[in-house]
Amino acid sequence: MRTLIDAMPMPVIELDGKSRIVFANSAAEPLLGAGRERLRSRTLAEFVPPNSPLLQLIEHVREKGGSVTEYGIDLSSGRNLKNDYVADIYASPLVDRKDEILLVIQPRAIMDKMNRQLTHRDAVRSVGAMASMLAHEIKNPLSGIRGAAQLIEHSLPEAEKPLSTLIRAEVDRIVRLVERFEIFSDGRPLPMIPVNIHEVLDHVTRLATSGFAAHITFENRFDPSLPPILANRDKLIQAILNLVKNAAEAIGPDAPDGRIVLSTAFRPGVSVMVPTSAQRVALPFEVCIYDNGPGIPENLMPHLFEPFVTSKASGSGLGLAMVAKVVSDHGGVIECERIKGQTLFRILLPMHHARDH
Repeated sequence: MRTLIDAMPMPVIELDGKSRIVFANSAAEPLLGAGRERLRSRTLAEFVPPNSPLLQLIEHVREKGGSVTEYGIDLSSGRNLKNDYVADIYASPLVDRKDEILLVIQPRAIMDKMNRQLTHRDAVRSVGAMASMLAHEIKNPLSGIRGAAQLIEHSLPEAEKPLSTLIRAEVDRIVRLVERFEIFSDGRPLPMIPVNIHEVLDHVTRLATSGFAAHITFENRFDPSLPPILANRDKLIQAILNLVKNAAEAIGPDAPDGRIVLSTAFRPGVSVMVPTSAQRVALPFEVCIYDNGPGIPENLMPHLFEPFVTSKASGSGLGLAMVAKVVSDHGGVIECERIKGQTLFRILLPMHHARDH
């Protein structure tokens, strides 16, 4: 088994009850900056700083007694660790030796260090500031322009009236765009109630199949045991409907085998670090949207949830940024990846407890 683990491309480390290194595979050697003979019987603390989130994660696993997965852990500040090293880490007690812990470290690109945590809040915050400026500096004068065009239309010759109609239509179009921006400037907490996520997904499916996705097969893979989540139902529908609409557009109107899968699951080991504090937030509630369209261009993946990023010729690039804000407002994260030829959007949310309401 260790021979197989040694061939794995990601670092794997086994620790004993005192956090001494029992085994490290070949991929762990460059990460820790030492060969396995030197690593063996040394404590992990000798290779990472005292405040390393890796050590905090290990202590959390020992206290919890179960496996934990954390996304976007920064390992770049160690004495021997590589610079700009960000990874997803899976830590679990061994089945037959509960005092020993197995670490599996999945490196992430450095771009994820900037784009990963809590759904690109910096980009959303920038758009929020722009939205406030647009609403004040542009929207109000536009109403005056529209009104003036409507007044002069009565005095224009019939041949020139289409010009005033064009002015009003373009003003209305700009106003609609500004109104789409305004969602980013609203920093008020969302009113939330316990919501059945499966009722939300069923509602989105009915909307999609009765309109833009009538030609696509939908498949539900729900965990019926899931309890309610604390959410704003309307915002959640808006976000998931946007993802489903994107999936349908990616599949296209002529695909004979277009398929969208909606799934839910409980992942008790998933948690993230909140950037503004030392708190670890559990996100066990998983909602996934799969589609078998052609996929998202690779060059867009690192910037997918940033405003104005789109692969559509007529798209504004605000849809996924809006989805990211809604998920962030719910205390969750969203990510996108390709799995076996399918595009997957995964939403991770905190679980609702009675004391939250």
